Amino acid sequence: MHSKVKDLFANLWENYVAITPSAEKIHALLNTFEKSHSSSEAPIINDHIALRTFNIDKISLDKLAQHFLALGYTEQGQYEFKQKKLVAKHFEHPDDTLPKVFISELLVEEMPEHIQHIIYSLVDSVANNAADKPDFLYSGAHWQISAADYASLVAESEYAAWMSVWGFRANHFTVSVNHLSHFTELAALNAKLIEAGFVLNQSGGEIKGGPEVLLAQSSTMADKITVKLSDAELSVPSCFYEFAQRYPMDNGKLYQGFVAASADKIFESTNATTTM
Repeated sequence: MHSKVKDLFANLWENYVAITPSAEKIHALLNTFEKSHSSSEAPIINDHIALRTFNIDKISLDKLAQHFLALGYTEQGQYEFKQKKLVAKHFEHPDDTLPKVFISELLVEEMPEHIQHIIYSLVDSVANNAADKPDFLYSGAHWQISAADYASLVAESEYAAWMSVWGFRANHFTVSVNHLSHFTELAALNAKLIEAGFVLNQSGGEIKGGPEVLLAQSSTMADKITVKLSDAELSVPSCFYEFAQRYPMDNGKLYQGFVAASADKIFESTNATTTM
């Protein structure tokens, strides 16, 4: 079972770094720091991944989750993002060395009618049994979108716009700061990343959360990748890399959940337009 989990995450990672060159560079940079601080070859530990979808039956959050449930994961938390019209769940494996999984979905029925029409026209291209396929979680977009429709989605929902280009894949991976030996605080890691030329998400502050909510998070802004839409080429945000530091609860164990207020700002790492 563990080999199947590791194979899934390896495929998700390969698919993710193919359109997120900054993540591969940061991963290599952190490995260099870790090796300079320790003689051991300890890997960079992934705290969690995130996946996105629409709440349409054949590709719903629950359809994505079935792949993880079959590998021993269980649902551990539910979240709501009213302004962005999203809901989410997170899943954990009994083996706490395996990454957590955060899956969100857009409440399509809460979108304006013209946006609903665009989304449903995209999803019509997805085979009814597509979500059952072993590789569905990293199968990308099953459709093409026009530049005009993409612009309409950006204006209404950055989340929907991202989905319209990239489809099904890991939206981000997350470095567990708790497992780093060179950096013991998220702020120090952030400073080194900025010094190295990486751009961090400043929405809601460079660090979202902190010890008071038992979780501190930061992230890069998504890379820009040129993609072929149905009628144009466009440079659009792809994926980003997140960094998480967890703090102990009263029982001494590290908090394993998520903080909705922080996650709300992390979503904005893939915004095509920004007011930051």
